[in-house]
Amino acid sequence: MKRICAVGAGFSGAVIARELAEAGFKILVVDERNHIAGNCHTYRDSETGVMVHAYGPHIFHTADERVWSYINRFGVMMPYVNRVKANVRGRVYSLPINLHTINQFFEAAFSPKEAEAFIRSKARLDIEEPQSFEEQALRFVGEDIYRAFFAGYTRKQWGVEPSSLPASILKRLPLRFNYDDNYFSHPYQGMPRDGYTEIVRNILSHENIEVRLNCDFNRLDEKFQHVFYSGPLDRYFGYDLGRLGYRTLDFEGFRTEGDFQGAAVINYPDPEVPFTRISEHKHFAPWESATFEKTIAFREYSRFCEKDDIPYYPIRLLKEEQLLKQYEERATAEPGVTFVGRLGTYQYLDMDVTIARALRVAEGYLEQARL
Repeated sequence: MKRICAVGAGFSGAVIARELAEAGFKILVVDERNHIAGNCHTYRDSETGVMVHAYGPHIFHTADERVWSYINRFGVMMPYVNRVKANVRGRVYSLPINLHTINQFFEAAFSPKEAEAFIRSKARLDIEEPQSFEEQALRFVGEDIYRAFFAGYTRKQWGVEPSSLPASILKRLPLRFNYDDNYFSHPYQGMPRDGYTEIVRNILSHENIEVRLNCDFNRLDEKFQHVFYSGPLDRYFGYDLGRLGYRTLDFEGFRTEGDFQGAAVINYPDPEVPFTRISEHKHFAPWESATFEKTIAFREYSRFCEKDDIPYYPIRLLKEEQLLKQYEERATAEPGVTFVGRLGTYQYLDMDVTIARALRVAEGYLEQARL
């Protein structure tokens, strides 16, 4: 029996490989980079000792009990609550938008009901069916909050006008009329004690799995029974219909003594500030942060992904819908290949959704194999 190939050593490829390996299949996992765990890769900074999220912060949160049990099988998940701040015109606010943010921003002391009525009076209720990010935001929070917290940040993060982005992007951001500043509302939230790379390493640790790094899938001469592809969808087809849009990130790291900003993440929505946020990584591990005398932080810059860059986010511009549809049709018809993950499906997927989908894909393949 020919081996199965998983292209990409992130969560999608690793989970599928593990599930099939436990069922007796031989799996080759390949990745172009020199490390596993994809964009979730973590490492210990040699100078500070801090666990660094190499490609930006990744916070694990889910409502899926199965996924939570799965990731805890391969690593120790420590309690972690993501509390994001935003520096707007030199003043620091809590995110997501909550009662504290509203009262501070409008210099008020609203009760929950008063704040809800006030925001409703600001909202653009004439926009009945929002199509774009901008329309969704205006209907959601109104002009003032949209301009202060979302418009500039969105332009920097996505590199396009908010009116060019789908409304679905903003639907992930909550609005609260209480003082809850937990960025996520899922019942299971945490951070891996030993980093994400260690978890992925444990997932891949099976006698039926071979991992090959610094390896280009297109240069393999081995024939496979099936391929699970988590690379960019358009790249698989040689971009012959055109390129889909992705964003990439650049990081400017710096080390200082003590505590730099007192929080894991502070966003900078103001358009004149060139970076989108600053992440101070020792705060992602509060159980050990007090032990570090030095700290390491990163300014994060977002830009359009060029040919040789690492893609992070599918942009999913409204004008790309037809091109995406064509690629999706070709992917569905491609024999012996299943497209998975954020890049392979050209969807913005959180880690828990990525794992859940990978488990379902593996189960589907095993079911077909038994027929």
